[in-house]
Amino acid sequence: MSPRASSTRSSDTPLLVPRGGAFGGTALRTLDARLCAVRSGAERPGQTEWMPASLPELLPWFDEHARDLPWRRPGTSAWGVLVSEFMLQQTPVSRVAPIWLEWLARWPVPSALAVALPADVLRAWGKLGYPRRALRLHATATVIATEHADQVPDQLDALLALPGVGAYTARAVLAFGYRRRAPVVDTNVRRVIARAVHGIGDAGPARTAADLADAEALLPAGDAEGARFAAALMELGAVVCTARTPSCRICPVRARCAWQAAGRPEYTGPSRRAQIFTGTDRQVRGRLLDVLRQAPGPVRRIALDAAWPDAQQRERCLLSLLDDGLVELVSDDPQERFALPGERP
Repeated sequence: MSPRASSTRSSDTPLLVPRGGAFGGTALRTLDARLCAVRSGAERPGQTEWMPASLPELLPWFDEHARDLPWRRPGTSAWGVLVSEFMLQQTPVSRVAPIWLEWLARWPVPSALAVALPADVLRAWGKLGYPRRALRLHATATVIATEHADQVPDQLDALLALPGVGAYTARAVLAFGYRRRAPVVDTNVRRVIARAVHGIGDAGPARTAADLADAEALLPAGDAEGARFAAALMELGAVVCTARTPSCRICPVRARCAWQAAGRPEYTGPSRRAQIFTGTDRQVRGRLLDVLRQAPGPVRRIALDAAWPDAQQRERCLLSLLDDGLVELVSDDPQERFALPGERP
């Protein structure tokens, strides 16, 4: 199916229409007024004076080219979608897919994960990164099992009340788990909208209200179509409208892209700090957790000492792992041994 308005406008009609609704009627004027109200007057650097009514080519493209990701397959539950969203945060799809399959086979419903030992959860999480997410997912499973009859909530407020679930994850569950019309905004979606709608090379720093308003303005009206469109926006940013080397030649919305029409100008807004990993506390924490994950039980401090040469940094990271509940000191052991949470000799 096509997004709204595509049935009344031929595919070669320009997408961009003047702000204020000079072309597009009452519906577009209402949409534009709502969008401006949410923004509260704050405009993006380089934003154009145009607002798109739809991207009608996007859904047919998605139907033909969408990647076969396991959590997109028919029969995937809202729980499966929730698990995938926890895992996919700042982690490549290629690393997530096999672990997601293992998790859903082992813990197919929230109550199954809720009764697992945190140590087993962390081992199963492996090297997906940010292991605190694994413990938050475990806590979320417990809440769902005990307070929601083992069913992932299908209301936004209830989802946002779950441990570790924020604005993005809650709406992703609504859209991809329950096929609801919900604006799902990640880095890829923000980049697509920045280019196709606003004509700038990058979205710059996140601005939650404006970003959600931008995404919602593009969604078709129906639940099923809106949910699929949300997935299509993410897919376009992930595989075509990429950050460094966008494949504009094969982009399905190229003819309607404001950035392309403007000559693909360089982004001149606020820059984002490049992330580094080597030598950081994050790397050290990962090394220490690797030692514990690979051990059949608690380990002595000497095993952790061998994981990183800088004693001061290593001790700082060990203390932070203890504070985060990712590591426990076996307090009744005079040899000072450490273990994953819930694990005892």
